[in-house]
Amino acid sequence: MRESEKRFYFCFLGFIGLSAALAGCGDSKGDPKAEAPPPVKVEHEQDADIISVEHPEQFALATAEEHRAASQLQATGVVGPDVSRNVPVISMATGRVVEIKARLGDTVQKGQVLLRVQSADVSGAISDYRKAAADETLARSQYDRAKDLYDKGAVSLNDLQTAEDVENKAKVDLQNTAERLRVLGGDVNNPVPIVDIRAPVSGVITDQQVTNAAGVAGLGSPNPFTISDLSHVWILCDVFENDLASVHVGETAEIRLNAYPDKVFTGRIGNVSPVLDPTLRSAKVRIEVRNPGLMKVGMFVTATFHSQKAEMHAALPASAILHLHDLDWVYVPAGATAFRRIAVVGGQTLPNNKQEVLSGISPGQKVVVNALVLESTVEQ
Repeated sequence: MRESEKRFYFCFLGFIGLSAALAGCGDSKGDPKAEAPPPVKVEHEQDADIISVEHPEQFALATAEEHRAASQLQATGVVGPDVSRNVPVISMATGRVVEIKARLGDTVQKGQVLLRVQSADVSGAISDYRKAAADETLARSQYDRAKDLYDKGAVSLNDLQTAEDVENKAKVDLQNTAERLRVLGGDVNNPVPIVDIRAPVSGVITDQQVTNAAGVAGLGSPNPFTISDLSHVWILCDVFENDLASVHVGETAEIRLNAYPDKVFTGRIGNVSPVLDPTLRSAKVRIEVRNPGLMKVGMFVTATFHSQKAEMHAALPASAILHLHDLDWVYVPAGATAFRRIAVVGGQTLPNNKQEVLSGISPGQKVVVNALVLESTVEQ
């Protein structure tokens, strides 16, 4: 082969190779699959309430029992005085306070002096009483003299009757002025312008509206004191609209004081307000309770109302309920080697170290007897 023919042959082969390479590049750019990234693999996170264990037989199980009990409703309330046992201390006389002998919160007895008032009204009543007493003395003397003269024939019957009428009117005036003085708080046997305001009943002073040197305006002003008989008190609770069907007048309620949570008192529902609070959508429920001496006005309480209709709930060993994150939980079997955590609503404590479960689990279901041990094993 000639030298020129060899050069042509190699050039032709090079052209063929370049064309094939260019064709291959063009095909790869046109294929979208060749340019796409590899597919993403999605992995689902395991359920946080499912716990898998290697030896589930080491966790004993218990069966939820049936517990029939009346449903309960709890509400918060405040201790208040029985308004039907509140007695205001009033002063009929106006004047200025010169001495206070009792204070807010004091226990007082009937007839005890609470304050003393210097009164111009009493001074005027004393003056009127003294004038009436003098007039009555003069009228009585004139009548006695007229009677003696009539017996001797010195005066007529008309003169005697006139003297008798004057004497009778003087007696009436004396009685009226004496009564007015007593109403104002004065004493006809000790006519001084200082009035002693006394307690009308025995009890505790629950309101005070007077201070030393203050003025007392009589019936038109706020009462200086209010005395309450705290042997019986009222518990005022707020019950939401949706729960009012569980509360009835005449039924009983259990009362627990926040200050004495271990003591339980029993009260009677005396009234359910017919008016709802438009903001809270609740009604005031009044519970009447006998006060053993521990209840003080203003104390916070928890009232428990029991329904008359019994309901079926579950009862579990107390150790089967785990309190975590302000919720109650139990563990139930979820397969051969796993347990599921379920939120429940715990109820009252029952005998034999058991606890009532209001919702979340039904009688007959299996639960782990000791939830805390299972939770601790998982954390390790």
